[in-house]
Amino acid sequence: MARRLILGGTVAIAVLLAALSVTAPAWAQGAWTCPAVENAKKNPVAKSDAATAAGKKLTVDKACTACHGDSGKGDGPGAAALNPKPADWTSAKVQQQTDGCLLWKITTGRGAMPPWAALSETERGQLVQYIRTLKK
Repeated sequence: MARRLILGGTVAIAVLLAALSVTAPAWAQGAWTCPAVENAKKNPVAKSDAATAAGKKLTVDKACTACHGDSGKGDGPGAAALNPKPADWTSAKVQQQTDGCLLWKITTGRGAMPPWAALSETERGQLVQYIRTLKK
């Protein structure tokens, strides 16, 4: 009987530690800051209605809306399961970042945000142009 209690307690502790190790990376992420060299980069895509439309189309085609939502508020159907939550593209926090910083974040990703380096530089620039239209 005592052996079952010890074994049961050991299993419970193992489950607890496994659960903590899964969520620990979210706690450890901290602020997502851009390297200075990336911050200084300019968007390779000029502001235009065509670039904005292409960026908006990419958010659907590449499933950005699954987490960031149809209006970019970080409230897509996949957002509920994520910690940290996806960025709200309409927020001042996002809008105040440089184009270079946003391009770098799209390119490299972090945590649940996948890296989109496979997108062309033009496509990533179009995404930034679209994000810029989403101010509150």
